[in-house]
Amino acid sequence: MMVLARIAVSLVLAAAAAAALAPASRQSPAIAPGVRIGPVSVGGLTSEPARAAVEGAFARPVVVRHGDRTWTVDPARFSVRAEVDEAVSRALRSRAGTAVAVDAHVSRAAVREFVAKLARSLHERPRDARFVGFDRKPVFRAAQPGLAVREEAAVDAIASAIESAAGDPVEVPTRPVTAGRTVASFGPLIVIDRGANRLRLYRGRTLVRTFGVATGQSVYPTPTGMWKIVDMQRNPWWYPPPSPWAEGEKPVPPGPGNPLGTRWMGLDVYGVGIHGTPNDASIGYSASHGCVRMHIPDAEWLFQHVDVGTPVLIR
Repeated sequence: MMVLARIAVSLVLAAAAAAALAPASRQSPAIAPGVRIGPVSVGGLTSEPARAAVEGAFARPVVVRHGDRTWTVDPARFSVRAEVDEAVSRALRSRAGTAVAVDAHVSRAAVREFVAKLARSLHERPRDARFVGFDRKPVFRAAQPGLAVREEAAVDAIASAIESAAGDPVEVPTRPVTAGRTVASFGPLIVIDRGANRLRLYRGRTLVRTFGVATGQSVYPTPTGMWKIVDMQRNPWWYPPPSPWAEGEKPVPPGPGNPLGTRWMGLDVYGVGIHGTPNDASIGYSASHGCVRMHIPDAEWLFQHVDVGTPVLIR
């Protein structure tokens, strides 16, 4: 009886010991409450669910925005690599409330390639101020700035968003591109009044100087419209144009008596330009064959104050 009692007691103790040990041997350890891996809350999870949750965060599409335009990109395009297993292992050893960082990297070359395409898509050229008319003073269309992506800043922002797996949209960093020519920096422009036989040189809206000129006869009128200087010559040759009034005329080399004087400022309308003339008596009248004549010293002065591309409004 004593032997049987001892055996019974031993069995009870063994069973109790087995019951005490079995749960610990069957259950995986859980992460402490309040622990986060990157942006993911993993408190109370075991290793496999925690790993799946963190990997899911790194697999989320990356949203890139500018204004009302949005691009959604698979992070696999950027070869993202996240050391999730190592982060989960550290989380399992961490105290409650710990924030565990994930060592993650992307291919910056791939991000830079994406940003370069984005920059081309978003680029806006600036628009220079434009001289469009005259109403007691020159009238302009104002300059408009352009837009450019700050490419290195965009690469940094997108790479950081992927490596943090935070899931927040990335706003594309941009900068304005200043127009090359504003109204304030416009430069020279010319306004010619046929009826008054007057040429005015402006710099932007500021009147610089006024000249008497000769414009075209009624049968050879100086063409109205918005033109520009496209050709500038010192001491030009004069060549007879294909017009009845010039039949039989010969080319005239530079020098005294040249019909163009000493300076030629040709416009982008065939055969018409601003030039000096040896015929001072014609100034103030509609006397030319379409060109705008000036006293020779005046034409030489004007030549020094305009450029190829200077707009010319003939009214």
